[in-house]
Amino acid sequence: MNVIGKLPFVIATRLSQQIRNMSLVRSLAFVNNQWVPASSGETFEVTNPANGQVLGQVPDMDVDDTEQAVNVAFEAFKTWEHTTAKERSVLLRKWYNLLEDNKDEIARIMTAESGKPLSEAAGEVAYANGFIDWFSEEARRIPGEIVASPTQTKEMMMIRRPIGVAALITPWNFPAAMITRKAGAALAAGCTCVIKPAEDTPLTALAMADLAAKAGIPKGVINVVTCSRKKAAEVGRVLCTSPQVAGLSFTGSTNVGKLLYEQCASTVKRVSLELGGNAPYIVFESADLEAAVKGTIACKFRNCGQVGEIYVHFALDLG
Repeated sequence: MNVIGKLPFVIATRLSQQIRNMSLVRSLAFVNNQWVPASSGETFEVTNPANGQVLGQVPDMDVDDTEQAVNVAFEAFKTWEHTTAKERSVLLRKWYNLLEDNKDEIARIMTAESGKPLSEAAGEVAYANGFIDWFSEEARRIPGEIVASPTQTKEMMMIRRPIGVAALITPWNFPAAMITRKAGAALAAGCTCVIKPAEDTPLTALAMADLAAKAGIPKGVINVVTCSRKKAAEVGRVLCTSPQVAGLSFTGSTNVGKLLYEQCASTVKRVSLELGGNAPYIVFESADLEAAVKGTIACKFRNCGQVGEIYVHFALDLG
């Protein structure tokens, strides 16, 4: 029992040591395609939750740093919005290819900083990369629309245009997928991004930004601002109230979502919120109880219970 109990700790320790030597592990934030420190010089530690070992340190950015990232994204949008659908599609495909080429390393980084099993991290990476795969193709298919006119002398034509800078605030439980799902759509549409990853899992976000730059995505189009929990509120407030940010996407708790929604009202932003809650597991009387128990373990304990999905068990006993 003691030996088995020690195995996860030993594996986590070994992984913590390996992480420091990985090529995609970064210790600086990513703004304007440059690796930058916080203007204050402050940093915070990223630790392995399995054993408490320090994986590295990243910049603890503040209001001024965030405003700088927003300014950079705003300037980049002036050029990026005029790229063709084909150009954006090609760049997203290159990013996807690099994400696939480096999927094993990203999975190990994710496991080390989030604590999820390596097999589950690998599954998330495949899931996350699929969003970039999808949007690389959807970038070419952003249609306009011709609407029937109420008069014979007019023709009504609708053209879809990117809104501008998108602020993306992502949670720790799916540190890769929540970035690609948001950023993939934004980039495909012609928007630029400022990403604030969870303070628990910034290394995954920085690794993905590294690969985006290597894929040739222009400077300022993707920016990653890292900050500790202590500064999260002030950084979030900048993203919500800045007139240069056109839209905000947030995945997290309902209480924080309400606060962000309120702060976005001052500039009437487009807001997309995926908020937390309780996910019921419903088992009907006719269900196979043994199968239902297995499903309960798989669903409710997955990812430390941090999976907001609703499951209904339809395993009917038709014998």
